[in-house]
Amino acid sequence: MAASLASLFSLSGNTAIVTGGTRGIGQAMALALAEAGADIILIQREESNTSTRDTIISSTGQKAWIHVAELSNRDSIKGIIPAVTSQGLKPSILLNCAGIQRRHPSEKFPDEDWDEVLQINLTSVFTLCREFGAYLLSRPESEFPSSSPTGGGGGGGGVRRGSIINVASLLTFQGGITVPAYAASKGGVAQLTKALSNEWAAKGINVNAIAPGYIATDMNTALINDADRNAGIMARIPAGRWGKPEDFKGVVVFLAGPASGYVSGEVLCVDGGWMGR
Repeated sequence: MAASLASLFSLSGNTAIVTGGTRGIGQAMALALAEAGADIILIQREESNTSTRDTIISSTGQKAWIHVAELSNRDSIKGIIPAVTSQGLKPSILLNCAGIQRRHPSEKFPDEDWDEVLQINLTSVFTLCREFGAYLLSRPESEFPSSSPTGGGGGGGGVRRGSIINVASLLTFQGGITVPAYAASKGGVAQLTKALSNEWAAKGINVNAIAPGYIATDMNTALINDADRNAGIMARIPAGRWGKPEDFKGVVVFLAGPASGYVSGEVLCVDGGWMGR
């Protein structure tokens, strides 16, 4: 029997791991997953910033936890899945949103900044995807009935084990200026997403990415306040405005749940039409 439209967009019974969920796009997406019914595990560098966790609990009624981990340290990343599962949690959604930016002319780009950007934006994404994928594949199919919110429409004989959503960028497709490390890392995120999808889609793990356009967040304050740059950016966006973090709520719920059961290996642009120009 076909699933109802409401059930296709319900994440009830799921638990999501979210990196980069303390502000901006990541925070909006974490809240959206909770509003759709998922409990949330926030991966943060420190525990003092409780705003996202507290908002999830107070506004959605879902459970939320903070797990402290350092994404610049592989051993710390490898410890995430064992730590959360030892508490009896069974995550089925992974959202990799954490990222950093460093700007220098390419001929002067420091080794340490290159290494830091590639580690946070790409290597940590691969490491957490690998550990999460191994965890999902280690669980018996009987734990993922096709009639459950995590099931239906995926590979593996109709059993959907879970969803991975990585965050790419317009610089997944374009080179940018003075951001060679960021462009390389976000290009790598797209190829990693496709590579993992090729191996895991048939096993019930859908792997996709979201590529944000120009979004009005703290990271882009300087661009927004630069009248000339702002005018040039606005002229290129068919939607006629900068994006907002809230513009990502629908797409992340779509990619996290059964509605996207036959969608894998895609990089979905949320850019107001920028890439269509």
